[in-house]
Amino acid sequence: MPATDRALELAKTAAIAADDKLATTVAGIDVSEQLALTDVFVIVSASTDRQVGAIVDAVEDSLREKGAKPIRREGERDGRWVLLDFGDIVVHVQHDEEREFYELERLWKDCPEIDLGVPKRRDA
Repeated sequence: MPATDRALELAKTAAIAADDKLATTVAGIDVSEQLALTDVFVIVSASTDRQVGAIVDAVEDSLREKGAKPIRREGERDGRWVLLDFGDIVVHVQHDEEREFYELERLWKDCPEIDLGVPKRRDA
């Protein structure tokens, strides 16, 4: 069963918020067929720790406006990889170096990508 309309709406909202804060990359993956816990991963990267924090704040604010509250927030202290779990979606905000090292998109390559309505990669 593909991601729900609600999950897709939240994922697009998160992507727009990240893009507004000049995220380096933004990608969406429909993991609903592989995971029972969530429907969509939104994977975002930024070039600095400070920018990671700004994106996290913007995503949370935007999703709260849609009535979604985070169930869990992990990794904030280091500012290199913050995971925001909203139930329907999980948002990974990573420093560019962590994104290159862990390659979450490669790990989930069997899952379909989602068009989130923002550029996948920002030209530097």
